Amino acid sequence: MKPPLASVVFLVIGPVIFGPGEALLVTAGVGVSPWTVFAEGVTRITDWSPGFATFVISASVLALWIPLRQTPGMGTILNAIVIALVLEFVLPYLPRFETYAANAVLALAGVFVTGFGGAIYLIANLGPGPRDGLMTGLQAITHQPIALVRTLLEVTVIAIGWALGGTLGLGTIFFALGIGPAMAIGMQILQFRSTPP
Repeated sequence: MKPPLASVVFLVIGPVIFGPGEALLVTAGVGVSPWTVFAEGVTRITDWSPGFATFVISASVLALWIPLRQTPGMGTILNAIVIALVLEFVLPYLPRFETYAANAVLALAGVFVTGFGGAIYLIANLGPGPRDGLMTGLQAITHQPIALVRTLLEVTVIAIGWALGGTLGLGTIFFALGIGPAMAIGMQILQFRSTPP
């Protein structure tokens, strides 16, 4: 494994940006991304910190790769570690506003930051994130459309997280509708920046 230096740089920078985006959603308190709903639910029953809960969930998802015969890359492992560490470090320093509207704007900002970080991570191309690998592994054994597999996976973790006490709300809707466009915008920006004049 001797990836290009640029790929390794993108691999590190992507999750470092992705983590604060997730943290903004948590701080806003108006609903978080599906897997963070799950992580928040886990924190309610374990008293773990959000960062540690996120790491344990990522590690558990990676364990599910074994029977699905998925192979992690360098990026897969770093994704799980870096996002959890950044989330843990950044959360105490983020502001929370008094009004719902201001926190909704904060959540929206979180979606775009997360999307941009995800775009940078994808450019590295050094292994799927834990959840993406779970998705492709389940698709391979069920032979169902990838969109259906991903949707059912997200709905399942939302339902479990919400039942455990995770925050489901406007931010969750923002994430569901906005993460794809945010990543696409991020990819376009990065492509534009890398195109020689």
